[in-house]
Amino acid sequence: MKIKSQRDFLSGLMFLIVGVVFAVGATNYNMGTSARPGAGYFPLILSVIMALLGCVVLFKSLTIETEGGDPVGDIAWRPLLVIVASIATFGFTLPLLGMLAAVPILIVMVSFAGAEFKWTGVVINSVVLTAFAWFVFVWGLKLTIPLLPSFIK
Repeated sequence: MKIKSQRDFLSGLMFLIVGVVFAVGATNYNMGTSARPGAGYFPLILSVIMALLGCVVLFKSLTIETEGGDPVGDIAWRPLLVIVASIATFGFTLPLLGMLAAVPILIVMVSFAGAEFKWTGVVINSVVLTAFAWFVFVWGLKLTIPLLPSFIK
């Protein structure tokens, strides 16, 4: 079978691998029920969706012809490294500083990945996304995510 789009093939493969790895990792957590989801419920669902999306993109890369094979271009290393470092920092700071500090730190760090950086937009995004995260995960789903730093309690 011939790869007809290199870009779609590699991105589909990446989605599939990441989805499967995270789905396996999510099985280490309590699943709960649909009415009362556990810590592994949403990561498992999102991982399966990501793996399925990867399968669809892989299938497309093998069946739909593209002009010139759609070669992969240069890798944007700066955004890649900034985003990976931001996510790792979020994972480290969430238990220590709580969600009210970890989410804004994540938003500020990720904002440096792009070419345009404006503090006004970053602050507005931080406030809106922190409020949204609290509303969905703490208030809506009743997950036990620390809100304040561990040294305040």
